[in-house]
Amino acid sequence: MKILFENADILLRDRDKFSVLEDGYLAVDGERISYIGSEKPQEDFDVIKDMSRRIMMPGLINCHNHSPMVLLRGVGSDLPLQQWLFDTVFPIEDRLTAEEIGAGSRLALLEMIAGGTVSFSDMYFEPETTIEAVAQSGLKANITRPVQSFDPDETPDQSYRMKEALELYNKYNNSFDGRVLIDFCIHAEYTCTERIAKAFIDEVNDRKGNLHIHLSETKKEHDECIAKYGKTPTEWFNDLGGFDSSAFAAHCVWLEEKDMEIFHRKNVSVIHNPTSNMKLASGFAPVQKMLDKGINVALGTDGASSNNNLNMFEEMHMAAVVHNGYDLDATVMNADTVLTMATVNGAKVQRRADCGELKVGNKADIIAVSLDKPHMRPALDKKALLTYSAQDSDVVMTMVDGKILYENGEYKTLDKEKIYYDIDKAVKKLYS
Repeated sequence: MKILFENADILLRDRDKFSVLEDGYLAVDGERISYIGSEKPQEDFDVIKDMSRRIMMPGLINCHNHSPMVLLRGVGSDLPLQQWLFDTVFPIEDRLTAEEIGAGSRLALLEMIAGGTVSFSDMYFEPETTIEAVAQSGLKANITRPVQSFDPDETPDQSYRMKEALELYNKYNNSFDGRVLIDFCIHAEYTCTERIAKAFIDEVNDRKGNLHIHLSETKKEHDECIAKYGKTPTEWFNDLGGFDSSAFAAHCVWLEEKDMEIFHRKNVSVIHNPTSNMKLASGFAPVQKMLDKGINVALGTDGASSNNNLNMFEEMHMAAVVHNGYDLDATVMNADTVLTMATVNGAKVQRRADCGELKVGNKADIIAVSLDKPHMRPALDKKALLTYSAQDSDVVMTMVDGKILYENGEYKTLDKEKIYYDIDKAVKKLYS
């Protein structure tokens, strides 16, 4: 299908800066952007849409998520991470079945689609249920089956988690027209033995895979790794070969200078999760230092039990203001930097070279943000509006690969009422 969007304000990128083409035209032919300009293209279109008082921008990419954890939204609030995780989250997760996880995944997709997220990187068990939901929804996702090992005597041959992770890759990588990619995951240093981590990393590297990990999220995690191994978590993963193929590390709050040097040398991306880090009192990631060193930094929401939402506009806002306040410097972060983190840098993390930016030839992963709410007027600086003012509820259209998934409050691919019914059923079973 050929679609023309007219009278649109279009967020474009030139090198490291964004600009807005006002009252422009953007055409989509099939799954790709075919035209962007100030003059109306002289050709026939199947659909023409008026986008007056709308900003069209690249869809947002959430690079660290545990989507089924919407089922635990608000559970264990106001607890430190280790207590929250081991005393509250893990006991509930032990009772989850594929049915509940599927219901959680579909609810998360509703939230993300309506909030302008076009792709996400997920880390959770029973991943086939999430893949099925993604396939139906039309979204993109990089899915993993996390590997953990708490038994020092467990061998690689005994690790069912390793087996499931490799089978998932063989079955689903690059499936559903490339919308679903399978990455690999070691949950964290503190949840995996060195033997299993090394064996799994070797398998990842043999496949030139993309490794998704938690790393140095808390001071306790960081210090205990040094006490146990004489190494930081970054050094531990690096020495095992964890950064030899492709890797991205979530949180990275307690990095040392030598850790950042390893990241720069090995092209490791970092996923910044400002809301989760503050809610769990983990600390403030040294984002500006990482950016100054040329490290690719993207954004993630983390799971909804530590956030408590999947709102990427909120993450952009938090990332933009938190570091300025912490460093007592209003120039530390800016709209261009944060918009880049939420789009272009996220596409790099997911290894999607034709995504993350509105330009001819790229995949048509586009969202439209309304300027019709009071908090979006006057529209004097549209980059600043998107970073500091916009809410996820301002999204009025979400398109992925040229297909509209959500428009003016209507879901085109998912049954909201059925999903709500399934969630109510799952919650009753888990918490009654």
